[in-house]
Amino acid sequence: MQIGIPKESFAGETRVAATPTTVTALQKLGFTVLVESGAGEAANFADDAYVAAGATIGNSADVWSSPLIYKVLAPNDKEIEKLKEGTTLVSFIWPRQNPELVEKLNAKKITVLAMDMVPRISRAQALDALSSTANISGYRAVVEAAHEFGRFFCGQVTAAGKVPPAKVLVIGAGVAGLAAIGAASSLGAIVRAFDTRLEVADQIHSMGGEFLKLNFKQEDGGSSDGYAKTMSPEFIKAEMELFAEQAKEVDIIITTAAIPGKKAPLLVTADMVASMKAGSVIVDLAAATGGNCECTVPGEVALTTNGVKIIGYTDLPCRLPTQSSQLYSTNLVNLTKLLSKEKDGNINVNFEDVVLRNMTIVRDGEVTFPPPQISVSVAPQKPAAAAPAKEEKKPASPAVKYAVLAALVVVMSLIGFVAPESFLPHFTVFVLSCVVGYYVVWNVSHSLHTPLMAVTNAVSGIIVVGALAQLVSTSTYQPNALIYVLCLVAILIAFINIFGGFAVTKRMLKMFRKD
Repeated sequence: MQIGIPKESFAGETRVAATPTTVTALQKLGFTVLVESGAGEAANFADDAYVAAGATIGNSADVWSSPLIYKVLAPNDKEIEKLKEGTTLVSFIWPRQNPELVEKLNAKKITVLAMDMVPRISRAQALDALSSTANISGYRAVVEAAHEFGRFFCGQVTAAGKVPPAKVLVIGAGVAGLAAIGAASSLGAIVRAFDTRLEVADQIHSMGGEFLKLNFKQEDGGSSDGYAKTMSPEFIKAEMELFAEQAKEVDIIITTAAIPGKKAPLLVTADMVASMKAGSVIVDLAAATGGNCECTVPGEVALTTNGVKIIGYTDLPCRLPTQSSQLYSTNLVNLTKLLSKEKDGNINVNFEDVVLRNMTIVRDGEVTFPPPQISVSVAPQKPAAAAPAKEEKKPASPAVKYAVLAALVVVMSLIGFVAPESFLPHFTVFVLSCVVGYYVVWNVSHSLHTPLMAVTNAVSGIIVVGALAQLVSTSTYQPNALIYVLCLVAILIAFINIFGGFAVTKRMLKMFRKD
């Protein structure tokens, strides 16, 4: 079966539904790929790159004649006219917001799968295009904020004086919010974040942010569908008071509260904007659905009278077209694996599969939207179980301590009387090494114990030097077969420590590298 990849016709759309990398993956599933000429130019994918990957370049008419079509945005009226009966179309559709579009597609007697209808279940994460898009939007929001902000994100101490770090508030800790927290934190900003779902607190901390709690009996905003639920009026009032307080302190606010198919909630009022410092920046990721900020102008950067810039771009994923196309097309490859489990180049829209059933909005002249409700994997957070009480260790008896100390003194005295004079300096160094080693190891962070022990194994290879010296001494003054064997065994074991210690240390250090 042939997959057609048309050029996106919507003004300003820079993404494409397939990249040279994913073309290769689709071919391994048994499909041929026909790409419209120039479809990937805006995303920096030339026609030659597609040809090198095994795709065919064709014109618009040939592409729209394909039995399976992958797009980014929903088709317009002219493109719908090009669709042939029996075609399968996969793209963003937003059926709740576009009932007329659904009827037009149904009239063509085709099958349509909406990438915005991927259910929020664990098995469908690999084809969740909304999460891929949100991830890019969150990252790009920080980039846009940094561009408009007049200072560094990170604090610095220079010869010209001290530069304070920027303070960033992220409202909403979904995929976009967590991406924004991570990006802002990596730039050195002080990041605070708020979400009605208590279960995301650990995720916020792991990304480098501080989770803000209300001065109010905290409600859990988590729900069974993975989105935040509607909170009580009292909670919302306390929430708005928190935002008003934070607006006076922070330099940048990034809002991410948006629920598909619904108007975005108002979180940042005009009074809050007026209380912000001149030069502050607000990035409203919900601008396309009404905006979280009262002063947002969709698609533009608005400047208030007190010098606050409000970024209302609705095309943030399109501002990273190469990355957006790669992630979206990978989602489509994963969908194709679900459609063609036999990897024979044919698809089967199996309604027994809850993922495919949920995504299908039109099939063979029948509107199948809305789909039946399914239970999802995200569950509200359960209260943590009480930690078991720790047993208090009884302190050792003073008599035992004194007895052990006395025994050590006796042993040391006997060694001093019996051992030769040359032995005492070595024994003293040994005892001091034990004491110093004990305090060094136990004052090292637990997370570093494994690499510490690995490199210690490598350093212990000094035994090789001692064994070699003993071999030379024995062969020169008093040859002894037993000493030879013991020295060789010591050298063998020490070399295992040397190579093994450095090998393990190298592998652990690789975990801290990004490349």
